[in-house]
Amino acid sequence: MDFDGFEKSLAGKAPPDELSDAVCALWWDAKGDWNAAHECAQADEGAAGSWVHAYLHRKEGDAGNAAYWYRRAGKPVAVTSLEAEWRALAQALLAQES
Repeated sequence: MDFDGFEKSLAGKAPPDELSDAVCALWWDAKGDWNAAHECAQADEGAAGSWVHAYLHRKEGDAGNAAYWYRRAGKPVAVTSLEAEWRALAQALLAQES
């Protein structure tokens, strides 16, 4: 799925089945369900899940926990807006899945 298709899928009631756990987390986050997003991020124990996990804790306002997850993901702590980070995450992870 490309980014445009991913954005269009946000009109639905549930994420498309083909999404990875990490991308599913971003889908739920965009729908305003932090808890569902967090569960999906936790289900992915790899770098992608850790990166999304970091973003979610940054969004939550837990900078210390976010920093831990950025380290696990091998990514620097984000300094962009949350919206810009969400978009960059979605684009990067969708590109990896193509």
